[in-house]
Amino acid sequence: MSESSNDKQKTTHFGYRDVPESEKVRLVGEVFHSVASKYDLMNDLMSFGIHRLWKRFAIEQCGVRKGSVVLDLAGGTGDLTARLAKQVGAEGKVYLSDINSSMLESGRGRLADRGIAGNVEIVQANAECLPFQDNSFDCVIIAFGLRNVTHKDAALRSMYRVLKPGGRGLVLEFSKPTLPGLNRLYDTYSFNILPVLGRVVAKDEASYRYLAESIRKHPDQESLKTLMEQAGFERAHYFNLSGGIVALHKGYKF
Repeated sequence: MSESSNDKQKTTHFGYRDVPESEKVRLVGEVFHSVASKYDLMNDLMSFGIHRLWKRFAIEQCGVRKGSVVLDLAGGTGDLTARLAKQVGAEGKVYLSDINSSMLESGRGRLADRGIAGNVEIVQANAECLPFQDNSFDCVIIAFGLRNVTHKDAALRSMYRVLKPGGRGLVLEFSKPTLPGLNRLYDTYSFNILPVLGRVVAKDEASYRYLAESIRKHPDQESLKTLMEQAGFERAHYFNLSGGIVALHKGYKF
């Protein structure tokens, strides 16, 4: 059998389904095209607003200052970009990047509504093959996006490549609960309440069922730390937030 035939048979997970690798980008794209207009509202409802605290902590760990150049990868509707743009000031720059055009259009509108434009550039890009030169950014952060990437190792290598020496890479993502008894409550919420919220608010139950499944397929804290180290990140470590429901991973390029 030829190499090309083998490539055609490669599969990956889309939630709990196995799909051809070549199909995952399209399927994930359909999810986010569908939910883009209600994405921020659903984030508030799903997390009871706690996602704002998770993101605030992540931004504090970015360590950016006036004049920094930052990549907000899979940044979607731009909520992190808005905060980072204020921190880097007119002397710095934030690149808002996402693979999904609907999410970026939502982000563009929200940033314009907040009067944020001069130090922000919007770029549609695949995290696995970023269209930036080596050693371009002081910080690269991806928040709640890595679990949707087909080849997470490739995305982490791409993040590492575009970081400047001394730069920081951060991954904020749903992870594995560490508190005793939390798993059962979390599963009940994720598979019984979250899809109902999706149906009622976003008119899309299937997409939010996928989101719950994608969280369960994402690597746990130690596995993701290992992936970062394999991608080249040094001093990789993580912080468990909300009992491990979310984890912030951080590593450096020296």
